[in-house]
Amino acid sequence: MNGTSRSDIKKGLSVSIVLKQEQRSGRLTDGIVKDILTNSPSHPHGIKVRLESGAVGRVKVINE
Repeated sequence: MNGTSRSDIKKGLSVSIVLKQEQRSGRLTDGIVKDILTNSPSHPHGIKVRLESGAVGRVKVINE
């Protein structure tokens, strides 16, 4: 599952995000969703979230 639809993402979900400074390299950071920051129902580059670690980025992969 990719992270372009807000309805697929819930607090407490395990995800992989790309941080703003890592967008060129595409390096992913794993974590648990603390807050959903994107208000629109979908976003082509991924829904922006804040992880419990405090990292902010766009969801690329929803870990099952």
